[in-house]
Amino acid sequence: MSQPVTLNDVYKARRVVRKYLSPTPLIRSLSLSRQLGFEAYVKCENLQPTGAFKVRGGVYLVSRLSEEERLRGVITASTGNHGQSIAYAASLFDVKAIVGVPEGSNPNKVEAIKNLGASVKFHGSDFDEARLWVEAEAKRKGYRYIHSANEPLLIAGVGTLYLEIMEALPDVEAILVPIGGGSGAAAACIVAKSINPKVKIIGVQAEKAPSVFLSWKNKRFIETKSAETFADGLATRVPFKLTLDIINKLIDDIILVSEEEMKKAILTLLETTHQLAEGAGAASTAAAFKLRRRLQGKKVVLVLTGGNLTLQTLRDIFKDSHIV
Repeated sequence: MSQPVTLNDVYKARRVVRKYLSPTPLIRSLSLSRQLGFEAYVKCENLQPTGAFKVRGGVYLVSRLSEEERLRGVITASTGNHGQSIAYAASLFDVKAIVGVPEGSNPNKVEAIKNLGASVKFHGSDFDEARLWVEAEAKRKGYRYIHSANEPLLIAGVGTLYLEIMEALPDVEAILVPIGGGSGAAAACIVAKSINPKVKIIGVQAEKAPSVFLSWKNKRFIETKSAETFADGLATRVPFKLTLDIINKLIDDIILVSEEEMKKAILTLLETTHQLAEGAGAASTAAAFKLRRRLQGKKVVLVLTGGNLTLQTLRDIFKDSHIV
């Protein structure tokens, strides 16, 4: 079976993405490196205009819509960052956008989606329930449905992040990337492995939302009954076929991290790099501490996928005596 997204597709995407988004910094933190025992570089996707990496995929996909699709408008489901990505891209290209989000979604992300001009609809208790409503609504109203992961153009757009890493740090030995829907991990595998097959790609999931880990480990599609993690960017109960197929084929390992480990990593990143990470964004750093011995002496990139953390969550982390 041929790869649904190739390195060449990512280079094509970059020609579009670079018109609208600047490359993000790759910071080498001496303090973090000392704590970990290896050369740690943090890729700061929290500095994107939407505060997360997904905007790369949104911009590229919406740029490629047909005139007829633009006139119909787009609809998508999201816990926040993907929704902001599509809303941002839709505002660039003057396309109507509707974003279905679960009840209780991160209020900052919901507000940001609205501020970008998209319509927000609350449905269901989690991402997958919101997604089912969105899929039905797309059929009812004729909108162009944008899946949060099963979209080759999204993955190609997200892949531009990994081109930046490989060009800035050609001798990178491992890349740690959080996995929610899997577009970031799939893109990392395609780009890094195409340029240098020796680069290790290590995915990271929350212990409380391990559907991709379980599916990869057991070599079959596994849904979980819940995804009760505070890291909303990782809170998916159902793996997605396109990204899971790529991950199964190319990823080197997947690590699970606890809620406490992600919260500690948020504070560590604040202290060592002065960058704010949301739960999903800190997952790669949390995994780095678990893998310190294995990665000893290596050059490692930790992808800080997003920084859309609410002030209340940050307050709660500081108040937790187990973490501070």
